[in-house]
Amino acid sequence: MNKKSWQEKLAGSKGLPKVEEITDKMSKRWGTGTVVIPAPREVDEIMKKVPKGKLITINEIREILARKHGATIGCPITTGIFAWIAAHAADEMAAEGKKDITPYWRTLKTDGMINEKYPGGAEAQKRLLEKEGHKVIQKGKKYLVANFEKYLVES
Repeated sequence: MNKKSWQEKLAGSKGLPKVEEITDKMSKRWGTGTVVIPAPREVDEIMKKVPKGKLITINEIREILARKHGATIGCPITTGIFAWIAAHAADEMAAEGKKDITPYWRTLKTDGMINEKYPGGAEAQKRLLEKEGHKVIQKGKKYLVANFEKYLVES
């Protein structure tokens, strides 16, 4: 069996996006209303639009998706997973010599933290962000972008 490439995973939509009611079990964490489970490509498209010098957080991506689909919230779990897939697909494309890749290093965790699960780990992203003029500070074992709120794209 051939393992799917990251780009294939990104292209597969598996019946997504879909908006569902937030069930009782989920409502303890997410409140009530509806949740959109985005398609991987939708998350990638939002990440792709973040210009050099700007940043976005997973929460902002979730807000954009919720608005787009008229849902109360964007699913925190799948949005995070699809951002991770988008990052690896971009890294795979770069390895193939493609230039127009998703600048995944500009997508931060909610609190401005660098996502150490992205290709190359936190160190690689720290370098890419610093190259774009961001100041990255270490906080314990993690890295975060200083004053990241100032650089967020308008969501």
